[in-house]
Amino acid sequence: MAYMLKLRDKELEIGKRTYIMGILNMTPDSFSDGGKYNTLEKGMERALKMMEDGADIIDVGGESSRPGYEPVTAEEELSRINDIVKKLCEVDTIISIDTMKSKVAYECLENGAHIINDIWGLQRDPDMAKVVADYGAGVVIMHNKEVAEYHDLLKDVISFFEKSIDIALKAGIKKENIMIDPGIGFGKTLEHNLTLMKRLDELKILGFPILLGTSRKSMIGRVLNLDVNERMEGTAATVAVGIVKGADIVRVHDVKEMWRVAKMTDAMIR
Repeated sequence: MAYMLKLRDKELEIGKRTYIMGILNMTPDSFSDGGKYNTLEKGMERALKMMEDGADIIDVGGESSRPGYEPVTAEEELSRINDIVKKLCEVDTIISIDTMKSKVAYECLENGAHIINDIWGLQRDPDMAKVVADYGAGVVIMHNKEVAEYHDLLKDVISFFEKSIDIALKAGIKKENIMIDPGIGFGKTLEHNLTLMKRLDELKILGFPILLGTSRKSMIGRVLNLDVNERMEGTAATVAVGIVKGADIVRVHDVKEMWRVAKMTDAMIR
């Protein structure tokens, strides 16, 4: 029986195939492509190309979350993404906003965005869950941690998710609006990341679609000893294994190539 993920006026049939979330960084300092697309014209060109290449969702970010990033105000974040969010909401696609600030989430949802992708899983900004609930938007609850120390990695990650899901449901977010993301590269060592990839299917116990974001991350760079722009093959391996282990959505930079990886993997396992 199909599971329908509800994203305001959009739906995704979970289990039918793997969905592709294309990354659009409207920032000057993102770890992989900071400054490449941070104008309205370049950002729109990039978004439309990702859609042409197979992206089902465009994830727009206005604040870098790379290690050692410089935090920005909600006003600065909005100044970077407001115009392109308005423009993208005129196009027939699903728009996700990568933010941990409820003020940014509110403005973007007002403009028509469908998903809030919160790297702190609704646990950093106390108003975030209510904002998401008020709009019936989708939400990505990502696992995160300040320090990469765990008593029991999988149990601790699941416990974090249970807390976030409780926050979401109490605020009025519906179960069919929720996705979870293990947060590869966030508050985790290389061994933690590799273990989470190996045991990703254990997160299915929570009963929510899994979004996986491994694209070009340091885990790949450290295993292969490659710079950030040479990590496509490593990303492809994580996407394929992630899908086998239960990922429903993959968040990627290289949409055309990862769409092909996902389609081939789906053909073998779905």
